[in-house]
Amino acid sequence: MDFFKKFGLIFLTGIGILAALIFYSLNIPHKRTANFFERSVMMAFTPVMKPASRISDFFEDTWDNYINLVDVRRENLQLRDEVKGLNTRIVTATETMLANQRLERLLGMKNTLKFPTLPVSVIGEDGSSWFKTLLIDRGSSSGITEGMAVVAADGVVGQIIKVAPSSSRVLLLTDHASGIAATIQRSRARGVVKGKGDGLCSLEFTTREEDVKVGDMVITSGIGGVFLKGVPIGEVTMVKRGDYGIFQTVTIRPSANISHLEEVLVVLREPND
Repeated sequence: MDFFKKFGLIFLTGIGILAALIFYSLNIPHKRTANFFERSVMMAFTPVMKPASRISDFFEDTWDNYINLVDVRRENLQLRDEVKGLNTRIVTATETMLANQRLERLLGMKNTLKFPTLPVSVIGEDGSSWFKTLLIDRGSSSGITEGMAVVAADGVVGQIIKVAPSSSRVLLLTDHASGIAATIQRSRARGVVKGKGDGLCSLEFTTREEDVKVGDMVITSGIGGVFLKGVPIGEVTMVKRGDYGIFQTVTIRPSANISHLEEVLVVLREPND
């Protein structure tokens, strides 16, 4: 009883509307023109149907836009993946081109040497204050022994000091412990190139009377049996003759870019051969 008291009016109104709609639908096939009752029903429901139609159109447009946005997002993700793939391929192609250029220059150095050489890759470096060395990816299993010379496309790098079966350590010419018999290419003045530990070298034991100038090229003299004669070592960047002493101070910048080496050649020649 409480239910009918509270919702009776709404219930009866709904039944009336439903009956009117049924009556209206049953009369549509029989008459081509609407009667008074049909016109009344149409006039009563027109204000309700227009907002309902607008709401339906709104949700339909919203759904269509949502589907379109989903498709656009999917396309964007696909395009982003394609761009990443293309960028990766570009980077790989660029690296391959640069590696080919370095190997071509290294081949040029190889062709100037009289002894067989072994191309190796640099896999590590020790730039501490005590030692200046590189680690390469070949060792005794490839025929490398201690004392062998190591060169790059631009000139001398150093010599092998430690050998393992699959790797070796190279003492750089810039290390304090390094010493290479050298000659000034222009004047044929001789000395020993020693490492200074700061990326530079010095030409030791060159007397004050020797003709040495800034810009001179320093090459290996071949004395000592480690390095072949005529391999570039570096360029003279400073010459200082003091008032006292018999030697002059000569600073050299190495021809090889020691800090950016990736591939080098080991000269397969036993020292003193």
